[in-house]
Amino acid sequence: MKRRAFLASLVAAAAIPRASWADAGNPAYLAAAKDPAGGYALWGLSETGERLFSQSLPGRGHAATAHPIRPEAVAFARRPGTFALVIDCASGALTARLTPPEGRQFNGHGVYSEDGTVLFTSEVVAEGSEGRIGIWDAAQGYRRIGEFASNGIGPHEIRRLPGSEVLVVANGGIQTDPSDRTPLNLDRMRPNLSYLSADGAVLDQVELPDMWQNSIRHLALGPDGLVAFAMQWQGDLAEPVPLLGLHRRGTEVILAEPKDAEMFAMQGYAGSIAFSPDGAEVAITSPRGGRVQAFSAEGAPLWSVPRADVCGLGPCTAGGFVATDGQGAVARVAAGRFEPLSTANLSWDNHLVALG
Repeated sequence: MKRRAFLASLVAAAAIPRASWADAGNPAYLAAAKDPAGGYALWGLSETGERLFSQSLPGRGHAATAHPIRPEAVAFARRPGTFALVIDCASGALTARLTPPEGRQFNGHGVYSEDGTVLFTSEVVAEGSEGRIGIWDAAQGYRRIGEFASNGIGPHEIRRLPGSEVLVVANGGIQTDPSDRTPLNLDRMRPNLSYLSADGAVLDQVELPDMWQNSIRHLALGPDGLVAFAMQWQGDLAEPVPLLGLHRRGTEVILAEPKDAEMFAMQGYAGSIAFSPDGAEVAITSPRGGRVQAFSAEGAPLWSVPRADVCGLGPCTAGGFVATDGQGAVARVAAGRFEPLSTANLSWDNHLVALG
């Protein structure tokens, strides 16, 4: 009798409808923004830039990560940050607030395991900027269950290779003052791209010994697992360098090098990065230089588009990319054209996070 009751309870539980991203309007992107009154929020956007929902944030947001199944997102504070908010995007409810352990700071990004039961967060030890990856039980109320080393200084974005539990970490290599982000080690930086197992084992590592002042910051993954990384140059701006790297495990890094004039235009700063849906193109943005630059998956320069204060970038299902800027525009960017989709009285922040 007990066994029959137990099986009946399983059937009943399975019959309970579970919320999905359709219940939140099937957003295509998540993006943080600032409104004219100085308030901050995380927004869900459609493919055409329509604003579907928002959740207030206690301070400036940086990026978010979307749960692979539930209509749930984690919004991270601008680095170095002390909050990460878990948001039910269907109801608008704030379901959890994550706080790093004492002496730690969130560093703007995180990623879920493939099944969504674990959240990994990019963190630093405040004094010294040693990197840590925090581990949170996303199935049981976001309880912190562990951590491991990021294999470098100042980790920023963290992604998971498609169809695996392998984590890719952009270790920026910059030690910063914990109170005001002042760089403290620009004369001895060692950025790296690290591939880690879900329990922290180092599977592979890439360094750029000839460009050790090129801080690896943000990541994009092609559909076939190609890793693209965007960099921020900490050296002399009169000597511009490539700001996009491409890597596949077991091979050498490819540095995507545009013409000199285009390198100068970026002002040493790549803000966001994304692949086109088919993986044939990869693009980077520069809010400082007011540029979107696109390259082939082999690193050949293709086109560029000028746009003031452009930064957020994601794939566009119609082809090319969707970009956001500080003037409130959401636009399709493809084949050297900037085509506005919508505008808002908002200042979009650094990143446009694509769902799916």
